[in-house]
Amino acid sequence: MKKAESRGPRAEGQKAQAGARSARPPASGKQTNREEPHQPSTYRLFYALRVPAEIAAPLAQAQARLRGNWRAVRPDQMHVTLSYLPAVPPERVEDLKRLGTRLAQDVPPLDVRLRGTGYFPNEGSPRVWFVKTEAEGLTELAEGLRAGIRDLGVETDDLAFKAHITLARKKGPAPRLPPLIFDQGWTAPGLTLYRSILRKTGPIYEVQSTFRFRGPASGDLFESAPPAAPSAPQEQP
Repeated sequence: MKKAESRGPRAEGQKAQAGARSARPPASGKQTNREEPHQPSTYRLFYALRVPAEIAAPLAQAQARLRGNWRAVRPDQMHVTLSYLPAVPPERVEDLKRLGTRLAQDVPPLDVRLRGTGYFPNEGSPRVWFVKTEAEGLTELAEGLRAGIRDLGVETDDLAFKAHITLARKKGPAPRLPPLIFDQGWTAPGLTLYRSILRKTGPIYEVQSTFRFRGPASGDLFESAPPAAPSAPQEQP
C-alpha cells in the first residue's frame, strides 16, 4: 500500500498534463502565416502620352539639381496623364481598350511642346514639381476620354485637365528650384493605357495597351494646296 501511495502524486501529475494537452485546440491543416499573392479587386489605370527617351534626357538632367526629400520620377516612367481611373474592375479593362482604339482613330499625331516648370500647390509647401506641356488637340482628347469613361460607368477623377509631366514628388522638407524653361518637343504617335502598381520603392507602370493616332494631319486636310518641298524625315518616338 505504501508503495502504491508513493506513486500516486506522480500519476496524478501525468494525468493532469495529458488533460491539458487534450484541451488544446487541434492544429489546423493550413498554415496561417503563409503569405499568398494579393489579387486586388480593382486596378489603378490611366491614359497617357509616353515621353520618349530623347525628351526625358534633358528633364533628367534638371532633376539632378533637386535637393532634400524630393523623389525624382524615373525617366522611363515620365508621361502626360490624360485621364486617371482609380478603381477599375478587371473585367472592364477590355471596354477601356475599345474606347482608346475608337478615339485614337480620329486624332492626328500630336506635336507636343515643353514649357516652364511649376509646383503643385504653387503656394505653401508643394508636393509635386512638374513641367508644363501643350499641344493642339490635347485638351479635346482628354475631354473625349473622360466623357467616354463616364459613359462606360467607370469612375474617373473630376480634376480639371492641365497638361504636364511630373518630374518629382516631395516626401519631406525640400527646397524649391528656380523656374526652368525647356524648348524641346516631340510628335506623339499615340496614347497608352497604363496600370499603376504601388510598391514601397515607388509605383510601377505596366502597359495594358497602346493606341496609334490615325487621324489626318492638319496639312493633309488641304488637298488643293500645292505639295510642300521635301524635308528631312522626322524621328518618331
